[in-house]
Amino acid sequence: MMMKGWRRKTVSLILAICLTMAAAGYGNTESNVMESDIEEDNAMESAVIESSDTESSVMKSSDTESSVMKSSDTESEPENSNMENKNKDMEDMTAMGIVNDMKIGWNIGNTLDSTRTDLTRIDAPFKFETAWGNPKVTQELIDSVLDAGFNVIRVPVSWTNHIGPEPEYRITDSWMERVKEVVDYAYDKGAYVILNIHHEDWNYPYYDNLDRASAEMAAVWGQIAEVFRDYDEHLIFEGQNEPRKIGTPLEWNGGDAEGWEVVNKTNKVFIDTVRASDGSNPYRMLMIPGYAANCSVGIQHIEVPENDNRVIISVHAYEPYDFALNKDGRSEWNHDTEEIDRLMRDLQTLFLDKGTPVIIGEFGAMNKDNESARAEWAEYYVSAAKKAGVCCIWWDNGLFEGDGERFGLFDRHTYECRYPQLLDALMRGVE
Repeated sequence: MMMKGWRRKTVSLILAICLTMAAAGYGNTESNVMESDIEEDNAMESAVIESSDTESSVMKSSDTESSVMKSSDTESEPENSNMENKNKDMEDMTAMGIVNDMKIGWNIGNTLDSTRTDLTRIDAPFKFETAWGNPKVTQELIDSVLDAGFNVIRVPVSWTNHIGPEPEYRITDSWMERVKEVVDYAYDKGAYVILNIHHEDWNYPYYDNLDRASAEMAAVWGQIAEVFRDYDEHLIFEGQNEPRKIGTPLEWNGGDAEGWEVVNKTNKVFIDTVRASDGSNPYRMLMIPGYAANCSVGIQHIEVPENDNRVIISVHAYEPYDFALNKDGRSEWNHDTEEIDRLMRDLQTLFLDKGTPVIIGEFGAMNKDNESARAEWAEYYVSAAKKAGVCCIWWDNGLFEGDGERFGLFDRHTYECRYPQLLDALMRGVE
């Protein structure tokens, strides 16, 4: 009874204090005004941060998510299980084993690799993504490609328009977030994803550009590696696309000693940067090209790092050129297998026999109103590559009409394959 009386007195005292504070002007009214002011200030600050060139919310978000995962070992698994390294850092995996598990791949060309000189770093990502005539990538598009039988999606990305000034070379957050979203469309479905740097205007292979290119290479790949640090073996990094001396007679002929050496050095910067980062990156599968990803002269000069069985050679090969890539060339294949057979022999001798796998990151035969001929060619091409242990990735730039290089395979609007006969031939070739 005494305890109950004490409680009643305590309650009465608290009520009296509250009434006194209300009468004095304290309480909810001032608190609400202060909260409103704080919210307004916070909103203004957020708007400034969102438009700033130096914002880094993607990196912080990745760090936070990783920290949460590390600190919750005794609790339930996080909702985003995709950020968990399911294969325990891939210590027991090799690049050869991963490539052998690949079937056939598809490029999202002329999309995230598109560039625009009239846009700024902080413009909306979709303006860049759609700059070359293709619509935004959707989950439905990726699902259609995977349902058709592909299990590798290459995501070409041009970063130049989204990189800030030296020495940080900070990538715009909105662009990194969009790249991550597209990667996840395929990664979340269990497909292999190849993420690269594509049309860059800073990694030209000249001696006098080596220091600058190396610094930017390290900065860019350091940021990419951090964001994707906990993705498993299904995510592969490709250090460069076609590094070459643009606009010179050496651009496409396989290069020269300077070009070969500089590409090898920047490849090493890429590998060292990723290997020095944390998460799964010390064990991640990495792809490196030779000069211009050239399939004849360039491949003769690629330096494969020693004591690293998680490196893959990247080659681009539209063979035979006159049929596959030359717009003014022939539309009939004529069962011309010589260049295809030579390529596979070279890849076998230079790399595969030495334990280094190869991915033909871009291949295809452009549409010349010759689907039957392309189908025959495609079946032979991917079959020869499969026998050699090489995975092929079709270059799809979304182009079906006009005078350009018409490598379109899947309609980006309807998600249907425009050339079912060609698609069937590709799938037969990898059976």
